[in-house]
Amino acid sequence: MTEVVYRLYEVVDELASVIENARSVPMSSSCMVPRDHLLDLLDDLREGLPEEVQQAGTIVEQRTEILEQAQAEAERLTGRTRAESEQTVATARRQHDELVGTARRQRDDLITEAQAQVEDLLARADAEAERVIADGEARHAALLADAQRQAAALMAAGQAEHDRLVAETEVYRGAVARSDELGEQTAAEVSRMRAEVDEYVDSRLADFGTTLGHMVRSVDAARNQLRQP
Repeated sequence: MTEVVYRLYEVVDELASVIENARSVPMSSSCMVPRDHLLDLLDDLREGLPEEVQQAGTIVEQRTEILEQAQAEAERLTGRTRAESEQTVATARRQHDELVGTARRQRDDLITEAQAQVEDLLARADAEAERVIADGEARHAALLADAQRQAAALMAAGQAEHDRLVAETEVYRGAVARSDELGEQTAAEVSRMRAEVDEYVDSRLADFGTTLGHMVRSVDAARNQLRQP
């Protein structure tokens, strides 16, 4: 197949070369070419065409007949398809109507059942609400009574605690006054004792100074004696 293609290219190139090298006709755009040579090249080109190309040429010649047959077949298929489509559409429409009717009946049944369930739930809810309200009122009354009892007890305990605190306050005030009195006495006693301690220390220091003076004089006398020959 490759050799055939190469040969076709060679023939086409040779045709182009012959036409390009042909002598021009004076005063004209035409040219003079060797007829026999060109015919030989065209024969070579025709013989070198692949079988598929030749078959394509035959098909092209028969295209009118093929197109007519195809048109007739298309019309036949279109007619049959149209009939089948109409039948399918009629069947689908009938099934749709049946499904719509069934769906509507089921919808009505569901609505009726839902309404019954809602009414039952509302009745139960009302009964439960009444029970809860009654329980709440009883609970509220019990809590209120308990709170009142606790409030009374707390008030009594608070009054007792108040009385106790008042009594303790009086005791505290007396204790504070006594503490202040004792504090003043203690401060006076501390001052007196500090004065006595200062006087005692001063006298002891004076005695120690006198004794220290005697000791210094004795030491000096002993040193003088040691220095004598």
